[in-house]
Amino acid sequence: MAKVQIGDSLYTKNKIFPDYKAEPGQKALVQIHGMFTEASVTLIALLTATRLLRKGFETSILLYGPCGVLAASATKGYPRVGDEFYPGHLAHTQRLQQFMKEGGKVYLCQFGLGAVGFREEDLLEGVVAFDPLDTLDLALEHYKAGAFIMGTWM
Repeated sequence: MAKVQIGDSLYTKNKIFPDYKAEPGQKALVQIHGMFTEASVTLIALLTATRLLRKGFETSILLYGPCGVLAASATKGYPRVGDEFYPGHLAHTQRLQQFMKEGGKVYLCQFGLGAVGFREEDLLEGVVAFDPLDTLDLALEHYKAGAFIMGTWM
């Protein structure tokens, strides 16, 4: 058996489903409720939201819970704001910024914000904070529009 080299493919291409794209006007909502210890699930949800956006869906992210608040924080970094202390330290923030740059909308529950001691002024530009009662209504708005809704709950 030959030794594996960097760049070698480990698997045969086995994509079995069509590469679906959104029809004009279709929406998607990705709900991300995360805790500090489950950050990888939040990162995958952020990457999925960006993929939905790139497939043509009008995509929104709902952040609630401590990990969502930290992802949307504009005050992270070390030793200065914006400095990445180690590779991946600011991955959530960078993914959110890219998502919004590409036209995605980000909403954040104020309860989560207050629960971890942040203010609206501490959020990334473009993140919209709202009353906790709007969490359900945002989901219902997307449901009524026939949107694809993906929820992550950890």
